[in-house]
Amino acid sequence: MLALKNYDLIIIGAGPIGLACGIEAQKNGLSYIIIEKGVLVNSIYNFPEQMTFFSTSNLLEIGEVPFISHTDKPTRKEALEYYRRVQESWKLNIKLYTEVVAMNHSDDGYTIETDKGDAFTKAVIVCTGFYDTPRELGVPGEELPKVKHFYDSPHPYVGQKLVVVGAANSACDVALETYYKGAEVTMVIRDSEIYPKTKYWIKPNIENRIKEGAIKAYFNATVTEIKNESVVLQTPEGSKEIENDFVLAMIGYKPDYSLFEKLGLPIADDIHKTPIHEPKSLETPLKNVYVAGVINAGLQTSKLFIENTREHAPIILKNLMEKL
Repeated sequence: MLALKNYDLIIIGAGPIGLACGIEAQKNGLSYIIIEKGVLVNSIYNFPEQMTFFSTSNLLEIGEVPFISHTDKPTRKEALEYYRRVQESWKLNIKLYTEVVAMNHSDDGYTIETDKGDAFTKAVIVCTGFYDTPRELGVPGEELPKVKHFYDSPHPYVGQKLVVVGAANSACDVALETYYKGAEVTMVIRDSEIYPKTKYWIKPNIENRIKEGAIKAYFNATVTEIKNESVVLQTPEGSKEIENDFVLAMIGYKPDYSLFEKLGLPIADDIHKTPIHEPKSLETPLKNVYVAGVINAGLQTSKLFIENTREHAPIILKNLMEKL
């Protein structure tokens, strides 16, 4: 159970930025707890097994803990090990496998309700990332077990007819890796080409595999229905139904807006749907409630990353300490 206790600060989300906020709270002598619905750095844990970061290891460092990797770009496995070392080095106060279900405001602070008990706090930082919440296709059959929004390993798809939806980095990575491991891969791409900003070492590879016919691709096409043994597509030539074993919908992710609603966080009424916050202090219209990390960009999920949001932690704690 979560201790029925008063804290100076509750941090929601134990990703890299949540850990950085915990470190800053500890430096400033605040009582705090980090609440996480899943595992430590849950988003990174859900990355594909062989994923490599775009960033160099020094740009992922927090809390003055050195991040040493075997190559210039660290792997998922190395990142998990690194953030475990960060937690151990700072002895951070973290409660894992605990889901926040509501936040109630009172004159002197907030009561955070979780599925394992409640706690009271003077201030809150929300830094829940976006990788936990996939964008959905919104078509009949998406609830079938054959449909996956997260990719882990190519092994389950050996010898299977696989539809990969999307045309950016994740989709191209998945299409190539599963093809090389023996899947029969078909890509369904909404636009007329592979996403132009796809990683420079992947884009020509996927384009050449499509050109030679090794990977089938339908451009200007969408999935309209998913059935047990097939997928229905809308293509420029009309409706087409193809045999299929699995669908990997690699069409991106978004912040958990259902959680924001439970917390009462106001969201901008525009196409980006960013949590409303003061740019300099990162404070929301709710007194002493802050947003940190990639969620600050809303649906612009390619705008913010670990390396350019690490500074959110000291910014928030500086502002909070001035008020407390």
